[in-house]
Amino acid sequence: SDMDQPLAPALGNALEVTEVMRALTGQTKGSLVELTCVLGGAVLADAGLAKSDKAGAETIAGVIADGRAADRFGRMIAAMGGPIAFADNWARFLPEANVIQEIEAGRDGYVTAIDGEALGLAVVALGGGRQVESDRIDPSVGVSELVHLGARVDAKSPLAVIHAGREDAAAQAAAALRRAITIGPTAPKTPPLVHDRIGP
Repeated sequence: SDMDQPLAPALGNALEVTEVMRALTGQTKGSLVELTCVLGGAVLADAGLAKSDKAGAETIAGVIADGRAADRFGRMIAAMGGPIAFADNWARFLPEANVIQEIEAGRDGYVTAIDGEALGLAVVALGGGRQVESDRIDPSVGVSELVHLGARVDAKSPLAVIHAGREDAAAQAAAALRRAITIGPTAPKTPPLVHDRIGP
């Protein structure tokens, strides 16, 4: 698969967990769920637990759809000392940032490129990652509702939502996001999510 854009429309600890839980509980579809099924299907096939990659992918999709995946994840969280009912009421356990701001595109066009490294560094600058080993991570900060590659936007369209601890940090992150997301006049050719299978 390519690394030309994030698989999920969120970056940052709690925001990424939110996307994972939305996927596990069937509240969202998209690249994250699709790739999980493809990769999980290949693992099941390689382990002899499915007749083919496709059959394995269908099994993975099935356990997500019927709730078994979320239930198992919840039991894993509890076994590691986390909340017992996390999978049932996960949103109440995740922190929320002090400042939440939507970032507008500022121009019309198509999203032609997304610089993943720049996005990651913007989240680090918000406090969502360490610049030095002694830094404390703020799990509430990051980026959500990130626009996808090839999306048609106008000047008022949201590129993303910034989650920050302070107004000045949010403004810096907004500027970094606008630099990281390229908007052009024509729609780009978007690659397939999965190009090929490597291995047996």
